[in-house]
Amino acid sequence: MSVVDQVTAELEDLHAHETSPGMAAVALDLAKAIAGTDAPTAKAVVADKLRSIMADLRKLAPVESKGDAVDDIAEQRAKRRAAARKQASG
Repeated sequence: MSVVDQVTAELEDLHAHETSPGMAAVALDLAKAIAGTDAPTAKAVVADKLRSIMADLRKLAPVESKGDAVDDIAEQRAKRRAAARKQASG
């Protein structure tokens, strides 16, 4: 998987185009610049800038909530019921 593909996938996971479209565009351009050059020094400089922008985008990403206490209780109840059914059947 190329640098561009990996950065694109991470930008999608972070919903960066929704939260910070400008920074997401710059990150993608930097990834393309890394892929388009063979000069080690240039790659290192661009990679450092890309790392910095990606770190900022990770901080700005929306927090995904797994669920609340009601969801936790429902999940525990489902596990108990499944265990009870298993015990009753065998």
